[in-house]
Amino acid sequence: MAKTNNTDFYQEVTNKIIDALEQGVKPWQCPWREDVVAGLPLNFSTQNEYRGMNIMLLWMSTQLNGYSSAQWLTFKQAVANGGKVRKGEKGTRIFFYKMVEKEQDGKKEEYPMLKTYVVFNLDQIEGIEVVSDELTEEVNTEDVDTLDEVESFLHATGADIRYGGQKAYFRPSTDEIVIPDRHRFSETADLYATVLHELTHWTGHKSRLHRESKGGFGSKDYAFEELVAELGSAFLMADLGIKGEVQHESYIASWLQALKSDKRYIFKAATMATKAHEYLKAYKDVQHSHAA
Repeated sequence: MAKTNNTDFYQEVTNKIIDALEQGVKPWQCPWREDVVAGLPLNFSTQNEYRGMNIMLLWMSTQLNGYSSAQWLTFKQAVANGGKVRKGEKGTRIFFYKMVEKEQDGKKEEYPMLKTYVVFNLDQIEGIEVVSDELTEEVNTEDVDTLDEVESFLHATGADIRYGGQKAYFRPSTDEIVIPDRHRFSETADLYATVLHELTHWTGHKSRLHRESKGGFGSKDYAFEELVAELGSAFLMADLGIKGEVQHESYIASWLQALKSDKRYIFKAATMATKAHEYLKAYKDVQHSHAA
């Protein structure tokens, strides 16, 4: 696993995001198609879910190549599981940060070093027999339904969610989420995408993850906080098995401008969105442990 040129990798990923957005495709949208599995991508060998930017990189690859599986593995993992990568298949490059110790002026310091590696979708592997990934049950989009498991999760967070009016927003001063009445939504997915978007904003409150000083509420770069909420909502929808699209288009021009001037912009947003996702996921895990 060789060290990569960090600058090139940041720019390579950013260019992919820019290209996708300019074509009207949001790369953080889970590839919800009948022939593509729903949910967060995970490693076949460890069954661990990928995190942050790696989710988007694998979703983009899934959309581009039409893969039917949400599971991925390295070349070595394929061999270890009795399979092999089909000849001519190209993998998807993802990354992780490895802590490296360096001594300077007699002091030892640790710093993160970005390293990349290549993974292959199960569709690209032969010799491994698996039960096909379970597709998320389709939501009836003709009416706005109440999804009991999602409602239980929202209740478990303790967030003050109020329905009424015509606008959706999180109000930091009163620490409450306001969502339009349910009948104003045309689809179930639209309702929950909106709630989860605002719930991601809710995690940024000073009493929780405190994002105000990092491009959050009231800052000059509120478009950044909107991108964090957009990504957080996408991750949560995949995690909760909600079929639909995150609908927030108004900031795309701002995001494109920022992406073109800062190759780390999407990485920073993905890191914060992952922190929000994991903060909220803890409530989901507690909810499931109580139900067991």
